[in-house]
Amino acid sequence: MDLLHGTLDLLILKTLALGPMHGWGIAQRIQQISEDALRVNQGSLYPALQRLETAGWLDSEWGASERNRQAKFYRLTRAGQKQLREESAQWARMTTAVGKILAHEG
Repeated sequence: MDLLHGTLDLLILKTLALGPMHGWGIAQRIQQISEDALRVNQGSLYPALQRLETAGWLDSEWGASERNRQAKFYRLTRAGQKQLREESAQWARMTTAVGKILAHEG
C-alpha cells in the first residue's frame, strides 16, 4: 500500500521511539508491525531519514549491524520526541475527521 504524503515521517519517528535502529531495520519493523500492509522503499526511506536528521529530530552514528556490517543507526532526539507527540495528535484528529465523513449518511 502506498503511504499518504507526510505519513512516512510519523512512522519513522514512531518506530524509532522503540529504540535506535538502522534504515533497513526501520523499514522491516514498519512492514512487520503493519503485517505487510505497509512497505517502505529505500528510495523514500533514506531521504526521509536525512530530512528528519536535518530538522534535528534524529541523531545518527555508525555501528555494526546484526550481520556485522557498518550501518548508520538513528535515534530520536528530544525534539524528535516532541515532534512525534505533535504529529501523532494531528494524525488522530485527521483520522477522526475522515471517519466522521465516511460514517455520515445524508
